[in-house]
Amino acid sequence: MRSAGAVRFRDPQIEMAHGAGGKASRRLVEGLIAPLLGGPLLGPLMDAAVLELGAERVALTADAFVVRPLRFPGGSIGELAVNGTLNDLAMAAARPAALVVTLVLEAGLAASVLEAEVRAIAAAAERAGVGVVGGDTKVVEHGKADGMYITTTGLGIVDPRARLSPAAVRPGDRVLLSGPIGDHGITILLARGELDFEASLCSDTRPVLPFVERLLDVAADGLRWMRDPTRGGVASALNELAVDTRLGVGLLEEMIPLRDQVRGACELLGLDPLHIANEGQFLAVLAPEVADAALAAVRATPGGEAAALIGEIRTEPAGAVLSTAPYGGARIVDMLVGDPLPRIC
Repeated sequence: MRSAGAVRFRDPQIEMAHGAGGKASRRLVEGLIAPLLGGPLLGPLMDAAVLELGAERVALTADAFVVRPLRFPGGSIGELAVNGTLNDLAMAAARPAALVVTLVLEAGLAASVLEAEVRAIAAAAERAGVGVVGGDTKVVEHGKADGMYITTTGLGIVDPRARLSPAAVRPGDRVLLSGPIGDHGITILLARGELDFEASLCSDTRPVLPFVERLLDVAADGLRWMRDPTRGGVASALNELAVDTRLGVGLLEEMIPLRDQVRGACELLGLDPLHIANEGQFLAVLAPEVADAALAAVRATPGGEAAALIGEIRTEPAGAVLSTAPYGGARIVDMLVGDPLPRIC
């Protein structure tokens, strides 16, 4: 039996911030969960685990979805659960092979609502070409689950051309972002009716595998690392990369695609768009010699027209993300602290 490591987590209780994808989440995973489970969890944390099974490399991922409201402009919890899980596989350059779905239902949930979400799961899985091969259903007391929660497990076959790892990242590499940031998090906030602000926004939930496949077609040898910036946004994903590599990430703010409605909502609420969750975008680090071809390939794929090269990997500031504004000022962009947008995925 694997021996337990030393627990370094000192928070007296679990708070909402521990699930927001920022500093508190990392502190919980690295300080309590990973030391006790050990094994591969003690290495850099990625969106999916890659395992060697005979001649094949397979990717395995699990996720939980607790979004409120269940339906929102551009999607619903059922579609989000499928897309989010398959996107974690895509970040390991894996084509999905099977999906397992577990439903946690609240007593009193209308059968019509459940039917709509099961249909949404089936439709999203069919569009992605993957089968739902199993799962489980549990029912909890009224008032205990916001209607329903969904947990998933996804299995995929890793493309043999891919060799992705933080250890592969080098100074001079370029950072690619697939499209506008913040759409999902702000859409969910507006859908709750908690903000006196109107905007024609929709969640960006979608599968990103088509973009990844194009990257592999044109830039497989120079594709170093990928991540989908969900909870904690672009800032948290890139800060984790910086910490894992002990390198710096330099961002050019004017190159980061951002809709005016998202910018306005963030200014009104005092939020940094780099901290807002996304459900249909991804980050990739590429060798400089393939970066332009990779960008052109993503932009040529339907839905990728707004992709941009937003920065580069540097030796300094080691372990941190530095963003430069159009007028020349620079700021350190930290990981998300606290929980400004709870229950967004």
